[in-house]
Amino acid sequence: MRASGTGRTDSVWRLQFTAGIGALTLLAGCSADYSLDDKGASAGDYDSSGSAGDDTGSGGEEEDDFLRMDPAATDAYVFVANAARDTVTRISVPSLETLTADVGAIPTAVLTTADYLRAVTLNEGSDTVSVIDAETLAVREVAIRENFNRLSLAPSGKWAMAWYDPDRESQGASGGVQSFNEVSFVDLESAAHWPMVVGFNPEDVRWSADGLQALVVSDASLALVDLSADLSIRLVELAEDPLDAPDAEEVEISPDGRWAFVRQAEAADLVVVSLVEGTADRIPLAATLTDLDLSPDGSRIAAVAKDAHQILSFDPADPYGAPSVVELPLEGYYGSVLFAGDSGKAVLYTNSQLYARYAVWDVATGALEERPLVKPVRTIGVSPTGGSLIVFHTLADDPDASPNNPFLGEHALTMLSLSDGRENPLLLPAEPTAYSVSDDGRYGFFFMEGHALLEVLPFDSLLPLTADLPSLPVWLGVLPGTDTAYVSQEYDLGRISFYDAAADSGAGALDTITGFELNSGIEH
Repeated sequence: MRASGTGRTDSVWRLQFTAGIGALTLLAGCSADYSLDDKGASAGDYDSSGSAGDDTGSGGEEEDDFLRMDPAATDAYVFVANAARDTVTRISVPSLETLTADVGAIPTAVLTTADYLRAVTLNEGSDTVSVIDAETLAVREVAIRENFNRLSLAPSGKWAMAWYDPDRESQGASGGVQSFNEVSFVDLESAAHWPMVVGFNPEDVRWSADGLQALVVSDASLALVDLSADLSIRLVELAEDPLDAPDAEEVEISPDGRWAFVRQAEAADLVVVSLVEGTADRIPLAATLTDLDLSPDGSRIAAVAKDAHQILSFDPADPYGAPSVVELPLEGYYGSVLFAGDSGKAVLYTNSQLYARYAVWDVATGALEERPLVKPVRTIGVSPTGGSLIVFHTLADDPDASPNNPFLGEHALTMLSLSDGRENPLLLPAEPTAYSVSDDGRYGFFFMEGHALLEVLPFDSLLPLTADLPSLPVWLGVLPGTDTAYVSQEYDLGRISFYDAAADSGAGALDTITGFELNSGIEH
């Protein structure tokens, strides 16, 4: 069913900010996202066709990073970085008024602070960060270290960190000396710059809830950065033997900020880091860990040992206490775990091999329920409420699939209700390339490669809708506190569409701004 393309109705815009952390709980950005893991690649990565690279390895599961979020939103604005013109455009919501401000050269990322006060760009062409006042569009430009291509903002809204990621394409690099151990911290209030050296190949930064500490995750170490006064750093080595140090693949932080838990590649130890003492210890386990996840309420950390067919569940407040153990089916291949919101359940699956099945784990009772899927899993997301599930499938098929399966050799996704077991597998004409969800969990949105379409997933009915877009989509997000998606598209002078899923009694309404850098009008 095609959604309406008529103008906006008198729908209510409830604008509040919720931040995800990474690719569906781990998409750092500006609107709520499905809980997708973002914890690193594995020995059994999928290639672009979805075929497994290693059917038997015990490496960690792959967390797909195709769900990237850009532009960025506050409670009242959407900010779009225009890398070709060294500008940022602010679009007001719901009026859709557009204004543009000059920033540094080649802004490749724009993020917004959780307090709504600022937007921040990383300008790769000028090696600067631009701090933009969300209301006045006043810009302060701060010089940082050279050739950085990634940016993260602290939830407190006070700090930004930039660094170089060799796995991410860079634009405007100076061609000078390149360091693999440097980061730049920027105080967004004072515009002060604090460069420092951390461990080799910084991969991510995790911020404490109180905003007083940053954990820079590198291949073989954690850098504990004190943000409370003058920045100071303690480097914690994660391996007993620095000559044979496995890479850190996942880090979870206890809710009280006392402990960090680290899963390393191909390692059978859970590394426990005291964030108070700056020391690391190891809990030896029986088998290699393939995934790690923290429950939304912070009460449990679950670690999966795929080869041992076990889930080990720890109390984050007492990391040295004996874990509870849940035995997984011996004939199963479950290497990933994902807590389902506040539902008291978690989902188990694998994407390190072609296996068309998942399991639901009742955390309180330990009970497991296995369920079939039409195809193997590329990645899985759970809604913020934990009531619904979406499965993006691989193009490759389960070796045991029936020859009569209509999804053989096709792209597909499945919408699932965790509360009552309903499901709706969907045959897709192309590969999904971006996805987001409203923070109330009512609607999901995605688009596919080569198709000028926005696909809408109502999780109450499980009956999808399609909205036509004027041109091919590039980025996707959801306005905080609403059921309205925004989609930036291919167009020389800028194009962005807003789709209100709740308008017109659920049929949806699409508004498009074309040429927003020239303050063009709204198309209905």
